Amino acid sequence: MNESGSATTTRSAWDIAAAVPDPELPVVTIGDLGILRDVTENDTGCVHVQVTPTYSGCPAVETIRDELVERLTCAGYRRVDVETVLWPAWTTDWITAEGRARLADHGIAPPAPARAAGGPVDVEIGVRCPRCGSPETRELSRFGSTACKALRVCGACAEPFDHVKPI
Repeated sequence: MNESGSATTTRSAWDIAAAVPDPELPVVTIGDLGILRDVTENDTGCVHVQVTPTYSGCPAVETIRDELVERLTCAGYRRVDVETVLWPAWTTDWITAEGRARLADHGIAPPAPARAAGGPVDVEIGVRCPRCGSPETRELSRFGSTACKALRVCGACAEPFDHVKPI
């Protein structure tokens, strides 16, 4: 236990929290997106959860908070506090490999893979179509169904698709 009396992150509370689907991208969880930062539990059944939204004005934060409280309360935790942490700011580098694969499997082009800390920055020349894999795509609108996505169309298969904007 640390000085505040809370135990280190528990897998059960963490697993419950990490499984909460993102309300705007329900094919991935908040764990997949990397917005779940920390989960601590004390011996009186209280849980403290920290999340970092994809951007500071994200309208999904309240829905995520409510879902975390509901799921953890239903799992038997007596009190659930959810804290929004804005620093360091979320980056698409925090999306897990599984999250990127789930996005692509559901027709949403994920951002370029995470870069190694201190390593070279990859330059993405084009966005591949998640349906046919063609690099011949173009942006139709900088803003898609949510502010964190852009709307693109494939020149090869002519299908429109969302692309999670790299941050």
